[in-house]
Amino acid sequence: MVSTASSSIKNYALVTLAYWGFTITDGALRMLVLLYFYKIGYTPLEIAFLFLFYEVFGIFTNFFGGWLGSQFGLRVTLYSGLGLQVFALIMLSWVNPSWAQWLAVSYVMVAQAFSGIAKDLTKMSSKSAIKLVVPEDAESSLFKWVAVLTGSKNALKGVGFFVGSALLTLFGFVNALWIMAGGLFLILFTSIMLPEDMGKIKQKVKLKELFSKSEEINILSAARFFLFGSRDVWFVVGLPVFLEGTLGWSFYQVGGFMASWVIGYGIIQSLAPTLIQKFGSGEPPQSKTIQFWTFTLTGIPGAIALTLQFGLPANWVIVSGLMLFGIVFAFNSAVHSYLVLAFTDDDKVALNVGFYYMANSGGRLAGTVLSGLIYQIFGLVGCLWVSMSFVLAAALVSLKLPDPQPSKAIAWTAGGGD
Repeated sequence: MVSTASSSIKNYALVTLAYWGFTITDGALRMLVLLYFYKIGYTPLEIAFLFLFYEVFGIFTNFFGGWLGSQFGLRVTLYSGLGLQVFALIMLSWVNPSWAQWLAVSYVMVAQAFSGIAKDLTKMSSKSAIKLVVPEDAESSLFKWVAVLTGSKNALKGVGFFVGSALLTLFGFVNALWIMAGGLFLILFTSIMLPEDMGKIKQKVKLKELFSKSEEINILSAARFFLFGSRDVWFVVGLPVFLEGTLGWSFYQVGGFMASWVIGYGIIQSLAPTLIQKFGSGEPPQSKTIQFWTFTLTGIPGAIALTLQFGLPANWVIVSGLMLFGIVFAFNSAVHSYLVLAFTDDDKVALNVGFYYMANSGGRLAGTVLSGLIYQIFGLVGCLWVSMSFVLAAALVSLKLPDPQPSKAIAWTAGGGD
C-alpha cells in the first residue's frame, strides 16, 4: 500500500515536472513571437495569423492525441510533446529578418504548428495521467490534484510570459529560443521513470469511437469552446498590442503585467477547491457550480468595455478589470478541469480528455483569429464585447449539463486534503 502511494506520488511529480517545463517555454514563446514581430512592423491581424496553425493543429492533436495515448500509452504522447517543442524552438531560431514577409509568415506558421501539436500532446497526456495516478482512496481529492496541476501550470505560463520578454530584451530572439530548447531537452530524460503502459487500453479503438458518445462530455466541450474563446479574443493579440501601441508600455511592462495576471490566475485556480469547499456546501462540484461561475463571468468584459467607452483612465480600467476577470475565470476553469474527469471512466480518460481539449483548442483558435481581426477594426472595446457574447454562449450551453454520478466524482472529501 505504501509502495503504491509512493509510486503515485513519483508519477505525479514526473508528469508535473514535464508539464511545468513545457509550460514555461510555451508562455515565453508566445510572448517572444508576439513582441518580436510587432516590433518589426507586423499588424495585429498578421500577428494573429502567426498563431493560426498553432491552434489549428492543436485541434487535430487533441482529436487524435487521445487515441494515441490510449493505444501507445501516455508516456509516449507526453514526451513526444516535449521533443516536438524542442524542435519547434530550434526551427524558429532560423528565421531570417531579411526574408520576404510571405516567406517569414509561412515559415513561422509551420514552426508554430509543431509547437501547437507539442502543447496539446503534453496537456492531454498530463491531464489524463492525473486521473490514473491519484488513488481513489487518497485523502487529497481529484479536484484538488487537478487544480494544483492546472493552477501551477498557469502560474508558470505567466512566468513564461515574463521570461520571454526578458530573454528577448537581454539576449535577442535567436539566443532566447536556444536557451529554452536546451532547458526543455534536459527534462526529456525523465521519461524513463514513468510506467510504459500508463493510460494504454487493451482493445483497439475504431475511428468513429473518437467522437465522444457521452452527452455530458459533449455539453462540457461546447461550453469550453466558448469559455476559452472569450478569454483569447481580447487577451492573445488585442491586449498586449493595446498596452504597447496605445498606452506606450515597454516590453518589460507588457510581459511583466501579463505574467503577473497569469500567475495570479493560476494561484486562484489552485485555491479554487479550498475556497469552493469553505464557502459552499463542501460537496463535489455540480452542474450548478459551473453555471453560477459562468453567468457571473458574463458581465465583466462588458463592464470593462463600458468603462473604457465612458473615458475612464485606461490603465486603471485594464488593470482592475483584468484582475476581476482572471479571478472569476480561474474558478470556471478549475471546475471545468474537474468535471471532465468526473464525467469519464478510467479506460476512456485519454479519449474523452482529448476530445474535450479539442473543443478547448477550437475556442482558442476562434479567439486568436478574432482577437487580431476585431482589434484591427474595432479596437480593444470591440474585442471585449465579443468576449462577453462568448461567455454568455458558454453559460447558456452549461444549463443543459447534468450532475456527475457519485461513483465518478471520486476522491472529493468534505474534509479535504493537504
